[in-house]
This record gives sequence, structure tokens and C-alpha cells, in this order.
Amino acid sequence: MRKNVAIAAERIAGHALKIVYAINAAFFLSFLILLIVLSGRVRAAETPVQPAQAMPQCSGKDLIAQMAADDPAALASIRKDAGTVANGSDRLWKIEKPGAEPSYLFGTMHVTDARVVKLSPAAETALEASKVLVIETTDVLDPKGMMAPVAQHPDLMMFTDGTTLEKLLTPDELDVVRKGLAARGLPLAAFSRMKPWILSSLLAVPQCEIERKQAGARFLDISLAERAKAAGKPVKGLETAYDQLEAMASLPISLHIEGLVESLKLGPKMGDIYETMIDLYLNGEIGTIMPFLRSVSPDEGDANYAAFEQTMVEARNVTMEEHAKPILDEGGAFIAVGAEHLVGDKGLVALLRKDGYSVTPLAK
Repeated sequence: MRKNVAIAAERIAGHALKIVYAINAAFFLSFLILLIVLSGRVRAAETPVQPAQAMPQCSGKDLIAQMAADDPAALASIRKDAGTVANGSDRLWKIEKPGAEPSYLFGTMHVTDARVVKLSPAAETALEASKVLVIETTDVLDPKGMMAPVAQHPDLMMFTDGTTLEKLLTPDELDVVRKGLAARGLPLAAFSRMKPWILSSLLAVPQCEIERKQAGARFLDISLAERAKAAGKPVKGLETAYDQLEAMASLPISLHIEGLVESLKLGPKMGDIYETMIDLYLNGEIGTIMPFLRSVSPDEGDANYAAFEQTMVEARNVTMEEHAKPILDEGGAFIAVGAEHLVGDKGLVALLRKDGYSVTPLAK
């Protein structure tokens, strides 16, 4: 049964936060580009990049720093849990195997924040030394091209059987959704037949991030691809936009609905959550992000989120690794994928080691 929407806003459901993180780190901005194109608000791929000083600024605060002052015991618990996450302390890894030049694995965060887009010196060196760039999907480089799978398979993003959000949501839930959309100047009628996860993808980020994208800001993966192309290096992908759409659409509708309603309930807290995740990412504390989100509101045993994690992270890790191996065997690759795909016993670092590659962390 879906959680009651009357739960106080400050008591945010943990699984909704996990969805926010996974959407953000895995593929959110890819679909934001698509939504912008569909809405006709901006010619996303062709929008000139505005000067950095003119870009909208986010105003979130670091909740980890606040916790250190206000609740050190809770922070200690988060750090303890993070310590059990395999390969959770680094963003950049060197991959080696006899007979091939070294390659590199880099965890990204698909946002436009200038601090994220600017590579560390170690990552810069690795990128310069590489012969080929590999990202999750090259489809993000062509927003118009991303519309092809939507045109061919409209049921992945839209209800095609007469279902609407009004029919799926309770009156209270519908009121939350209507108000949340109105706050962003979006009428419910325009999104009534869209799958709930599409709206979650649009609403589960701070407004400043959306405004930066509309102003032409590039997120990290696109920035890397543009640099590689300018240097004459090929850019390859490990997945397609269709793969990602199909995986997300396969998840239970109950998870989609909870993610939508509870993402809207995050309200102004989203900026603080985003800022905290960015700070953890920049510090290389990838394995701390999920324990942090759990600390906000635990939801252990949530079967829906277990399905989400298996489908959107673990299964995709296997696919990415299989597609990466031939490239790694040629050597000289810089592989940049969402940071959450690196960590854990089923992450890319662990999978590559299992297949005989030497994978060692490099300086942050």
C-alpha cells in the first residue's frame, strides 16, 4: 500500500530519496533534455552556453556538515555504514590487464554544477592519456535522436491504454502533484498521460539545475564527450537510451507513484539534499551517499526499491561491464559512468576484478 501523503514533509520517505539519487546519478538529465525538447521551451542541444557567472546558482547547504555540529552520533552511524560499502571511497580507478594499455574508470554525477564538471588533476591526466572516451550512452549527445525510441515505443513514457494520473492517484496525492507542478508553472493536464517516473525525473531536482540546463549548461558526460571530439578521440557508449527507458518503464507502477508524490513533498529540502550529495561526490565519498539518504528516513525492506536497485543499477552494471570488456582489452580507454555503478559487491570495480582485471584507486 502506498504511504499516506499526510506524513509530515520533514519525514521524507527514504526510498524516494534513493530514487532521487539513482535518477540523478544514472540518467536524469538525459531525459530532462528530452522533456525540454518535447515541451518546446528550448532547443536543448543547440542552446549557446551562457557565461559561467550568468548561470543560475543553487543555494542548498551541506547537511553532513550540519549533522557534524548538531548530531555527531548520527553522523558516526552514517560513517560506520559507509565503511561497509565495497569500493566506496574513490571516483577514479586505473584498470590494467596484461597485453593492453592501462584504461581508467571514472564515476560521474550527471549534473551541470561547475564543481562537478571541472575534473580533478588526476582525472585530467587520465583523460589526456586515453585514446577513447566511453560514456553510458552516446544518445545523450543528440537530444533529437533520443526522441526516436519514444516515437517507436510511446508506451515507455506515456500511458497508451486510457490510464491517466487522475485515475491512479488518490485525491490527496493528486492534490500534492497538482500543487507541485503549479509551483513550477506546469499544468497537470499537460502531463496527465505521462508515466509517473517522467514527472519524478523532472521534479526531483532543484529548479536551479533545470534553469542551468535551459541556459545551455552541459553536464559532465556531455562536457567530456565534447572535449574528446575536439581532440579527435572517438566516443563510445555502453547502453542506448532505449535500454534505460525500457528498464525504468519495467518497474512497478506503485514505485513510480510513490517516487512522484514523495519527490514533490521534498520541496525546499531538495536543494540541501543535492548539495550534500555533490559535496560527498567531490570528496570521493561515493559509498556514503546511500547511508546518508537512509539516515534521513530509513525504509529497510522496501521491496519496490529492491526491484529498482536490481533493475536500474545491478543489471545495468552487468551490461556495462560486458560491453566495456572488448574496449578495455584494446586499452587506452577513459570510461565515465554514474558513480553509483562503481561501488558495492556488484559494482563495476568488483565485476572487473572478478573477470581478471587489476583495478586500483588513483588520487582524488
